Amino acid sequence: MNTAHHLPPRSVFARMPRGVLALVALVALAAVGLALLSQHGFGMQPCPWCIFQRVLYLALAAVALLGWISKPRGVQTAASLGVLALALGGVASAVFQHKVAALDASCALTLADRFLMATGLETTLPWLFQVTATCMDSAGYRLLGLGYEVWSGALFALLAATALRLLLARR
Repeated sequence: MNTAHHLPPRSVFARMPRGVLALVALVALAAVGLALLSQHGFGMQPCPWCIFQRVLYLALAAVALLGWISKPRGVQTAASLGVLALALGGVASAVFQHKVAALDASCALTLADRFLMATGLETTLPWLFQVTATCMDSAGYRLLGLGYEVWSGALFALLAATALRLLLARR
């Protein structure tokens, strides 16, 4: 007796994990693209936490792309774990930006500011990583009534959930 027709259909996470990782990378890169459009096209200036989240999106995209181009399941699993960790870091940074940094007139010497100073990203690629506003200033920017950090946190949460679903599909 053939019982294959009684099995539940496998999810896209189980059938195409590399495709899901490619989609995750594309979404993360699109988030950075939208941030750049908002900054350079509409004059919405980023604070250190905004830039720090850009770095996390780019790192997340790089890890997801590594999982996408790799055939071994172990590398794909490691990439999913990396995406999960970076996305959870993104959620934490967005929450911190919203709850703490946005209420402070200066973001100086916060983790995000120290990271940017230590890496030199701000001077290496200023069009992408230069801080041009305080956290309090950037908190005033809204999209559909919500702060950009709220949207960013929600997207990081969605990416974390996707990575977690990829990991659970491996079982």
